[in-house]
Amino acid sequence: MIEKFINEFFSQLGAGSRESVYLSVTPGVGLELIQVDPVLKSVKAYGHKPLEYNDSMREISNYDDFKTALQELYTELGINPKCNVYLNLPMVHFGKIELPLLLNDESITEAIISEVEQTYIFKKCEPVVSWFESISNAVADTRTIFYSALQKEALDKIKVNLTELGSVLCDVEVSLVSSLRALAFAGFVDMSDNKNWNLMTINSSGYSIVSMLGTNIVDYYEEPLPLKTYEMDEIYDVINTSAQIALMNLPANYLYVVSNTDIVSAEHLASKFQIDGTLNFLDNNSFRKREILPVSLDILPDQIMKISLEAVGIAITKSYNFPIKLDFSGKRTPETGAEETISFVFRDKEIVLTETVLKNIAYVIAAILIVPSLIALLTLPIVQKNKQAKLDELNKKVEEIDTQIKALDEEASAAGAFVIKSEIEKVVKNNRAKLMSYSALGEAVPKNLWITYFMTKEDGKIDIRGLSENVEDIYKFFKNMKDSLINTKLRLKELEMTSTSLDDVIAPSGPSLYQFEITNMSETELNPVVQATEANNANKTDNNQNNNQPNNQANNKNQDNSSKKVDDLEPIGM
Repeated sequence: MIEKFINEFFSQLGAGSRESVYLSVTPGVGLELIQVDPVLKSVKAYGHKPLEYNDSMREISNYDDFKTALQELYTELGINPKCNVYLNLPMVHFGKIELPLLLNDESITEAIISEVEQTYIFKKCEPVVSWFESISNAVADTRTIFYSALQKEALDKIKVNLTELGSVLCDVEVSLVSSLRALAFAGFVDMSDNKNWNLMTINSSGYSIVSMLGTNIVDYYEEPLPLKTYEMDEIYDVINTSAQIALMNLPANYLYVVSNTDIVSAEHLASKFQIDGTLNFLDNNSFRKREILPVSLDILPDQIMKISLEAVGIAITKSYNFPIKLDFSGKRTPETGAEETISFVFRDKEIVLTETVLKNIAYVIAAILIVPSLIALLTLPIVQKNKQAKLDELNKKVEEIDTQIKALDEEASAAGAFVIKSEIEKVVKNNRAKLMSYSALGEAVPKNLWITYFMTKEDGKIDIRGLSENVEDIYKFFKNMKDSLINTKLRLKELEMTSTSLDDVIAPSGPSLYQFEITNMSETELNPVVQATEANNANKTDNNQNNNQPNNQANNKNQDNSSKKVDDLEPIGM
């Protein structure tokens, strides 16, 4: 996710973000594709395809075959063709020239091209040159320039093939520089400062000797030899005889021999030399007995010995700092009016930053840092004004609430109304009384006694009803409750057997149960509804009696009158 974000970010700014791929055209092996882990110093990906190389013309025989081989390697190793390519090519021409110190870079390039055009290869094709300065001689007012040249037409064909595949050619180096870098990286040669040593390289067309001081080239010698025309034993004698004379002119106390051709064994050739000092060798061919670098388990065993010294050297061109550098990629320099570039590798991908990209990044950073500050400065007065208005409104509401609270406090004080502290104390007291009742009940219940009803009120009123198998447990429970709840004035209100049948009492069929009620409540509190009903009935009775008294008096009066009338009657016939 992070890698994708970074790639998209740089892409929006105009920076390139592609996977880096390292190729080497190696005679005797073909086209190699390699990727090296610079931290572990091991080869993590490798593949090669056959590719014919013309030794006499010193170029690839068929560039369509180059394109096909590269496409197959992309597919085989699962590499996106839209990648950055770093290419190593066999060295076509290398030389040394002494030039005045006053010459500028453009004049030096023109002088080198004039020198190169005298060779047989570049008489028919245009050269592309690259050079570096080795030693300056202030006394002689000259400087030593080492240069190399490749065919421009060959480079153009390679670029066209890469472009058709979607790849971009970023760098081109020659085998001499790639081999030196690989020897230093792998630790085959001690290139300490001020150490004088020679590198002898054998190929199918002869040999060359590079005289080194640490990691700097101080001299170069090349001897063309038609090695393919000699018999096997003659080749070593011819090289030995010729090299002995050359080495006398290039004195050093250490010689390292590298053979890049299958017709010469570096080990066998080194045994022929009679020199003073240390001698070592490396077979960069089919005679090899050891690998250049450790390899990943993903690489097939039959490919391990195919990995060339030049391939390792080009694979570390971006990750290993080596002072000698030759670039034939055709990148424009600031002197030609193009933008200077800065590149770095992020997870095997090269990020290329130009001057325009860096300006865009600066603009983005400036926008991120400055724009928010400007917005804050512009909006701060408005925000401050709004916040002040809200604060004033809030203060006004606080004053109104304070006024209301003060008025309520005055009313409460005057009327003796609700007092928070008193109410809280009352609630705590009532809850404490209830808690004590529950606690006492839990501690006082005997084993054979059961509570069927329990009620407690906030004012300490309690009513308990239950059953027991014997009277002793009831009295024990009653005593425990009175002892636990002091000043509650509990009384045993009811104690009777639960059976209502006389037969059960005389001849019980099982254990008898006694029901009881313990309370400190009055009858009215226990049965408020019944008491109210009886009171109403009593009132009705009184009212009826009062209403019936006049009627009774009238009836008595009537009776008296009737009696009187009866008494007043005289008997008939008497």
